[in-house]
Amino acid sequence: MYRNDHYGPIDKFCSRHPRFGVPNLMMYIALAQVAVFFVDLLFRGWGSGVLCFWGPDILRGQVWRLFTFVLVPNSGNPFYLLLGCYFYYWIGSMLEREWGTAKFSLFYLSGIVLSAILAIILTLINPRMAAALEQIGLSYVNLGYYLNLSIFLVIATLYGEMQVLLFFIIPIKMKWMAIIDVALILVEVVQYAQGGFWLFALAPLASFINYFIFTWPFWSMKLGFVRRRADPQVINFKKAQKQARKKAQETGGYLHKCAVCGITDQDDPSMEFRYCSKCDGYYCYCANHINNHIHIRQD
Repeated sequence: MYRNDHYGPIDKFCSRHPRFGVPNLMMYIALAQVAVFFVDLLFRGWGSGVLCFWGPDILRGQVWRLFTFVLVPNSGNPFYLLLGCYFYYWIGSMLEREWGTAKFSLFYLSGIVLSAILAIILTLINPRMAAALEQIGLSYVNLGYYLNLSIFLVIATLYGEMQVLLFFIIPIKMKWMAIIDVALILVEVVQYAQGGFWLFALAPLASFINYFIFTWPFWSMKLGFVRRRADPQVINFKKAQKQARKKAQETGGYLHKCAVCGITDQDDPSMEFRYCSKCDGYYCYCANHINNHIHIRQD
């Protein structure tokens, strides 16, 4: 399993803004898609028609479509809709627990912005093609589907060896499901490109770019651009512990002290203490705060 230990600009932003984002974001999106589905049933597709991303309508002033396309149902079949909503809620919640609310929300927002920018550019480049597509009934492309798929691709990167039941029967690893999904999308891209529908052929590009931005540390090591190396702080933790133990023996004081609450091993001998590898310096935390503190950065 891969974990992003690279402390880059994205992680720095998230550590400095821990309250950024919407907790349980995928739950709200899934519920909204179900609600839009029922609106479509009552008003003959009016909900999706108003919320979907369509460049010509955005250029006419309907700017809300830049963001509301993620609320368009992924299927017109109620069974597949509920199944899809549950699946994306499951993997979205899993990724939010792995990355934290701030990073997951930033990932989703980045996907929305990149998708909107790409679609607007394609519309401006060839407005006639957009008008022709509208006339033949291809009124919009569901960019939200590709955005949600990118969440699955990240999960498949993090937990590639995890097994799930395909069609609730066939056990298959996450990484193979991801490869199959990407292959199917590439087939669709080729078919649209052959038909001259570049608005549809390039629709998945933004979500793939967003995926690679947030998983680049993994791929840079996988492709050999950088080599995995141990953090010098991790190497020196044992040395720091020996020095702390020696100091405690000389002074008769405590051995460990939490940098958040100040509890020491003398106050509670049963308390466990750990050093944080993401903080600059050798900061010790008790079991209650090792996973619940703001990382100390000197830059």
